[in-house]
Amino acid sequence: MKGTGRASLEHHNVNETASPSGLRASPRRRGRDHRGVLTHGLAPLAPVAPPVARAIGVPRRLPAAAGVAITFDDGPHPEGTPAVLEVLAGAGARATFFLVGEQVERRPQLASRIAAAGHAIALHGHRHRLQLRMSAAEVAADLARGAAAIAEATGRRPRLHRPPYGIYSGAGLRAAREAGFEPLLWSRWGKDWRRFTTPRRIAARATRDVTAGDVILLHDADFYSSRHSHRRTVAALPTILSLLRSAGLDTVLPA
Repeated sequence: MKGTGRASLEHHNVNETASPSGLRASPRRRGRDHRGVLTHGLAPLAPVAPPVARAIGVPRRLPAAAGVAITFDDGPHPEGTPAVLEVLAGAGARATFFLVGEQVERRPQLASRIAAAGHAIALHGHRHRLQLRMSAAEVAADLARGAAAIAEATGRRPRLHRPPYGIYSGAGLRAAREAGFEPLLWSRWGKDWRRFTTPRRIAARATRDVTAGDVILLHDADFYSSRHSHRRTVAALPTILSLLRSAGLDTVLPA
């Protein structure tokens, strides 16, 4: 996916030094993960550079999956999440929700409803903050608080983690792994956070060249993106599911 690093920040109006290939994280503050990779320099590029993601062990796809994983970030949202759940239920589809702890604390019943409907629960963070602006201790505390909020609301401790903007710092990636989380980014996206987009464009982008094992990124909330963006996502979702069915692809949950 081209331009992910820049666009991931654009949809939340984050002004960060970036190049067309992504962000640069403090080149003089380097650390090695258990694979011996210079993660401070490479981790922020994972969403836009598949070879980098592979090198640091951050998956963007589910190679063993027989279908496609649809994922939603930034919820739960009082309007967007119930609407998404209704569409999914009507189609018999399943999805993974990367929840934000501060939003779960505000509406725990909605988080519980997602879990009760048979969808996967994952962690996006407690607050929607860019890891490159956080210390290792701050990231660790954010992960712990977010996971605790989700566990209290749903009865499940999340296993998967995706950072805000899809951007890991080297310290953030280590903190997530040390806390027992499994990173998962995405291989397809609808760019549904944009102000000037349409349901048709969202569906077309999300399903372009889609194959089994792909992970689609969508959003069921507009807390950190353009106002009412979730409404366009909800409108696009039936078309996305229909196009997947036409391609002989079911929705799956990460194993």
